[in-house]
Amino acid sequence: MNESIDSSNEVSIRADARGTGAPGYFWRELTESFRHPDFWALSSWLDIIVRARKSRLGIFWLMAPAVVYVFGLGTFFMSMRGLRAGASSGEYYAHVALGAMMFRTLMSTIIGSANVFVGSRAFIMDGHMRLTDYLLQALAKAFFDFCMYVPVVAFALWLAGDINPLGLLLAVPTLFLLYVNALWMAAVFAVIGARLPDFGQLLGNVSIFMFLLTPIIWYPEMMPPESIRGQLMRFNPFFHFVEMFRNPILGEPVEPGTYWYVGIMTVGGLTLATFLYRRYARYVPLWI
Repeated sequence: MNESIDSSNEVSIRADARGTGAPGYFWRELTESFRHPDFWALSSWLDIIVRARKSRLGIFWLMAPAVVYVFGLGTFFMSMRGLRAGASSGEYYAHVALGAMMFRTLMSTIIGSANVFVGSRAFIMDGHMRLTDYLLQALAKAFFDFCMYVPVVAFALWLAGDINPLGLLLAVPTLFLLYVNALWMAAVFAVIGARLPDFGQLLGNVSIFMFLLTPIIWYPEMMPPESIRGQLMRFNPFFHFVEMFRNPILGEPVEPGTYWYVGIMTVGGLTLATFLYRRYARYVPLWI
């Protein structure tokens, strides 16, 4: 009797861990992944621990990119280009810190998801067919990177001093909207990355250009809307996410077109992710 109970429990656990049938139902599988977060949440956290355990500073070493971007690259660019009229060095550091945190979160999700199916080949070929677990794994790693930016951003905001409290409250729903978009980006780029193994390396190279195109270490008014460079900047999705998150905190206005851009991209992106996953997720085990 006990053996039959243990056997049924083992079958139940395997069914939860491996999913049901061939992948393709994006929202159903995503719901199951949220109901069973033990795999993607724990594995992403262990990946962070493994990366930091051989360092003397441990997990605090993961804050190094944030410090370099904000106070290293920011100081160098500030001394080279100067501040805009009426801005202090603290406000500039806050400008760089908030922008870099948003850019890093999205770009980490995109690059990580492009390689997530290929990197998890052993698990997928072993029968773990709920591919949404790996999408959430990429998002969880990006979230941990986001958390490493929080202390640096908090210090930069303290240096700035004049922060809009309402903007801090608005940052919460904006952050939620950011991760909704990160979800559909992860689904789209993961499927493409499974079909094209070099796609992740291409995105890594493109990320440098996107960082320079996004107003993180410089101000948006340096690119007037009527100029070609200004139009190219506003076509960049990272620009709109950064502006929508950063400007309310710093007490600056957000362009109305930004809300339209993000709203249309959110609806269109979720629709695209649902279609691509439904159509091509079943081929991922063959591609990898």
